[in-house]
Amino acid sequence: MIERHLSSYIREAATQYPIVAVTGPRQSGKTTLCRSLFPDYTYVNLEKPDTRQFATEDPNGFLAQFKKPVILDEVQRVPELFSYIMVLADERNEMGQFILTGSQNFHLQEAISQSLSGRCSLMKLLPLSHRELAGLPPRDIFEIEKWDIPETSGQAPFEHVFRGSYPPIYDRKINPTNWLSQYTQSYLERDIRALVNISDLETFERFLRLAAGRTGQILNMDSLAGDCGVSPVTVKRWLSLLQASYIVFLLRPHQKNFNKRLTKSPKLYFYDTGLVCYLLNIRDAETLALHSQRGAIFETYVVSELVKTCMNAGVEPPLYFWRDSQGHEIDLMIENGEDLFPIEIKSGQTVNGSMFNGLNFWRKLSGTEKGMLCYGGSESYDRNGFSVRAWDAI
Repeated sequence: MIERHLSSYIREAATQYPIVAVTGPRQSGKTTLCRSLFPDYTYVNLEKPDTRQFATEDPNGFLAQFKKPVILDEVQRVPELFSYIMVLADERNEMGQFILTGSQNFHLQEAISQSLSGRCSLMKLLPLSHRELAGLPPRDIFEIEKWDIPETSGQAPFEHVFRGSYPPIYDRKINPTNWLSQYTQSYLERDIRALVNISDLETFERFLRLAAGRTGQILNMDSLAGDCGVSPVTVKRWLSLLQASYIVFLLRPHQKNFNKRLTKSPKLYFYDTGLVCYLLNIRDAETLALHSQRGAIFETYVVSELVKTCMNAGVEPPLYFWRDSQGHEIDLMIENGEDLFPIEIKSGQTVNGSMFNGLNFWRKLSGTEKGMLCYGGSESYDRNGFSVRAWDAI
């Protein structure tokens, strides 16, 4: 089993809270991780129809059968349980009584805010990070300037970007296109249907593919709605569902303006680039390397890796982008108090001077010297006062 960086934080939370909730996309490894961390706990899968019926019809009786701590898997399937779990947690007053897992952030967040507030620690497990796959230790996002430079693989990034990072693809050595096809049909559509009744799945699948074609771009609801043939209100609702299922996330613009007009719309990203490639009908790494969307998909990979760095440390990502009305842009900003650390992301495998244009503009505008260029090559070094880092050094 691949060591997950979130493990120590989940163990620690179970000594401090009576309830620990682990959420994330389907097949990100939540069940495997929780069962390995708490092998003595009773395990219950609420996907099973008879178990779910028992829990729904008689929550008191269902919970009374457990005389020791329990893992309740896919707990969002029985939202009626949350109030009863709260009562038991208060009565027993013991830490780590319940480990809850779920793949729909909306229901878990709602339950924690309404029923489990102050009693529950919420952890988010995303698909595997590059450092987890490489067996490297976690790092602090706020120490990015001091990160060590690991020995790189010397490989181009496109095979990693194409495969994505869902654990079953690596555990079972499955062809990623085949697995992601089943994942899309069996999991995404089921989750979406569980949250809202979508009668026309063909239109929703077209929306999903069109959204994949916009990863790494400023989100334009009207344009996406027009291409899908649905209303902007429907697009907004469907995007919320994808966010709740940990398929996409929005990167907000930073508002530090230096007297300039700034973009106010967020950028759209997918958590997993393998899924993006599948949705765009990219069937191998060689095709990706020549694809018109290569730069946006590579940017998605780097941004999602840094989101995982944050999530794996139990930290909400302090990540933004910056863009003014003249088109000057910094791909990624890490906010640390009053400080901003700029990162430019380029898929090219050879560094050239134009790659630093955004960083040089920011340097003149802000008066700060620091910054980083992350690119698709294999060498890491410093140049003109900026850190140049290979894709697998992030």
